[in-house]
Amino acid sequence: MAKVQLGNVLVLDNPSSFLNPFQFELTFECIEELKEDLEWKMIYVGSAESEEYDQILDTIYVGPIPEGRHMFVFQADPPDVSKIPVQDALGVTVVLLTCSYRGQEFVRVGYFINNEYVDPELRENPPAIPQFDKVTRNILATEPRVTRFKINWDDSESHGQAATAAPMTGAEEREAGSSSPINSLPSCFNESATSSNHNVMEVL
Repeated sequence: MAKVQLGNVLVLDNPSSFLNPFQFELTFECIEELKEDLEWKMIYVGSAESEEYDQILDTIYVGPIPEGRHMFVFQADPPDVSKIPVQDALGVTVVLLTCSYRGQEFVRVGYFINNEYVDPELRENPPAIPQFDKVTRNILATEPRVTRFKINWDDSESHGQAATAAPMTGAEEREAGSSSPINSLPSCFNESATSSNHNVMEVL
């Protein structure tokens, strides 16, 4: 049984300018204390054609994790526009949130994003070189795609019980994988918190 259950993900500041930071409020429950860190990543899919254009926007380590419900805001800068193929700058793409324990990914949440110009004239006649400062990013917050993987949570479990499927690449997220809804968890938390440069975690 998974020792961490992702309960709720809220997309903050959405829609937003393409150049604004991504912000997600994540709530998860830990059914028993974890002595090692959880590794959270935010990945922007630059092109559906190749994972070569995937960009890891940020990686954070949270731990050790006491038993209980926890919440934090995961914020990351927008992707480096120079690494996005011009033909993929506008239209639909994907942002991924992943969580791993002891180097094993156990949950992945994908959201479709629509990048487009707000100005009707730019929509009709888009410039050859994208003007990202005039692009709006709209994350389809009501349609997350959640994929879970079975992992070894501690040394007592055999390697035969490891993940039943390999984590998908960013490009594959559009095409395959099982999905399930995220169940809401209570959002009332106390005032105790720890913070890093971009993130705050609160413990119930």
